[in-house]
Amino acid sequence: MNNPTAEPVSSSIFPSKPSVTVVRDTALVSVPLNRPVTLDIILPPDYNSGPDDLPVLYLNDGQDLPRLRLTEILDSLYQQQAIPSFVLVAIHAGDRIQEYGTAVQADYMQRGSKAGLYTNFILTELLPYIRKHYRITTHPARSVFAGFSLGGLSAFDLVWHHPEHFSKAGVFSGSFWWRKKGLDAGYTDADRIMHELVRKGKADKRLKFWLQTGTLDETDDRDNDGVIDSIDDTLDLIAELERKGYRWGRDIRYVEVMGGRHNPETWSQVMPDFLRWAFGAAN
Repeated sequence: MNNPTAEPVSSSIFPSKPSVTVVRDTALVSVPLNRPVTLDIILPPDYNSGPDDLPVLYLNDGQDLPRLRLTEILDSLYQQQAIPSFVLVAIHAGDRIQEYGTAVQADYMQRGSKAGLYTNFILTELLPYIRKHYRITTHPARSVFAGFSLGGLSAFDLVWHHPEHFSKAGVFSGSFWWRKKGLDAGYTDADRIMHELVRKGKADKRLKFWLQTGTLDETDDRDNDGVIDSIDDTLDLIAELERKGYRWGRDIRYVEVMGGRHNPETWSQVMPDFLRWAFGAAN
């Protein structure tokens, strides 16, 4: 790491053993987004003595690291030797309602109008910056992108459309309801934007997907089938992936949390499962 503007901002809860280091990096100013972008970089305990091409996880909504308890989770997993060393790049959100979404199309209320600019920022500014200043891989097979809610939709969209940069998507309570029409304007399930993008897109068989919902993510049930919309939308997206040739177990992992809510506390609960899936020896 050779970025002079980065400085450690946290210490370990395990003072007697090697721990992760969190670096607050504020040097990156995005041209497409027209704003500075704050990054929290979590470095593994052996960062300074390890290889120069560590795997990397990019994470939307990086401002939520404390509520996600990510430093504690990582310290525990590293001490258990449950995951290999990797670098986590947590991207603080700006105007998340406009910057997160699907890059090619805003929703029916024009939310996500800057999602294309956000994708441009990720590909043309963030990736080169991180590769220059931190010891991470450039190989897509060891590069993961994840996010929560709208940030999960954004992460899925980035991975689906850019397998030249990423191989795995992690989606916690993804906003797969993202649609072209309102419920009072003749909406049908065919109006869900990400489902259509997968349906009409070209599958890259190297991609893998981890998707999570909670049974209390919401209460809406627009088709009155007794299943909340967030679960229906996620399972329907998995069905689209299956039609493209992806398979449960091999390419897709789905985690449904009984009593899980749409919040960082639930997402923190399943974070170890996601990290083992993303970086475990079998992957």
